[in-house]
Amino acid sequence: MDHTWTCRCCGKQFSGLPLDHAFTAPDQWYGRPEAEPEGHSKLDPDLCVIAQQDHFVRGCLEIPILGREEKFVWGVWASVSERSFRRVLELWEASSLDDEPPLFGWFCNTIKIYPPTLGLKTSLYLRAGGIRPAIELEPTDHPLAVEQRHGISLQRVEELAAALMPRH
Repeated sequence: MDHTWTCRCCGKQFSGLPLDHAFTAPDQWYGRPEAEPEGHSKLDPDLCVIAQQDHFVRGCLEIPILGREEKFVWGVWASVSERSFRRVLELWEASSLDDEPPLFGWFCNTIKIYPPTLGLKTSLYLRAGGIRPAIELEPTDHPLAVEQRHGISLQRVEELAAALMPRH
């Protein structure tokens, strides 16, 4: 986003505002045993299987920015059942998914700037043409779920950007 802003923690001025932050793997990926047999776990940019039994899908948790068309997008992972995982694989390249119901999942990333996020209930909405699924949190009072439902201000996007940037 073309926007000049000043970081509140360091006072430095930045040009441009990042509108997404993605996790490369579900948190569970980093807890695998070192002696795991080769081929038991697989990770690619969209899908993950751990120990041939835990299944994960990467999706987009979109948060509206108030007064803007853009959204802030968290690229996050959700665990799904084996049956749901197979359905994702079956429909990944489908050209139309109008009647496809959402899939249940569990949120599988820790976003440190929020209260605990691991294990939040999610719904995954598959999207046509190989686009990552939309992830919607269960409507609770968790701050991330509230932000997804009600949107965030541009000032909040600046706060997220400052919190997520490498030390500056």
